[in-house]
Amino acid sequence: MKALGEESRLRIIRMLMKKQCSVNEIAEALDLTQYNVSKHLRVLREADLIDQEKNGQQRLYALASSFTEHLVENKNVLDLGCCQFDFAKLPK
Repeated sequence: MKALGEESRLRIIRMLMKKQCSVNEIAEALDLTQYNVSKHLRVLREADLIDQEKNGQQRLYALASSFTEHLVENKNVLDLGCCQFDFAKLPK
C-alpha cells in the first residue's frame, strides 16, 4: 500500500506497463527530477513491483513479472482488500 500511496509512483507504474524505461526517460516524461524518480523506483523495487535490468551503464526498469501476471489475470486491477487500484483508469 505504501508503495502505491504516492501519485508519482502510480504514474511510473502506468508508464512501465507500456515499456521498459530508464530513470532519465521516466524523469523527462513525468517532469520529475532524476533524484526523485530514483527514490520512487527504490520504493517500488522494495515492494517487488518492478525489476531492474542493467544495460551497459544504464539501468532499465520494468514491471516485475509476478506483478504483471497479477494485473493480466485481474484486468489491470490490484485488489488489496482495503482498496483497489484500477491501472486502466489512473490518470496519465
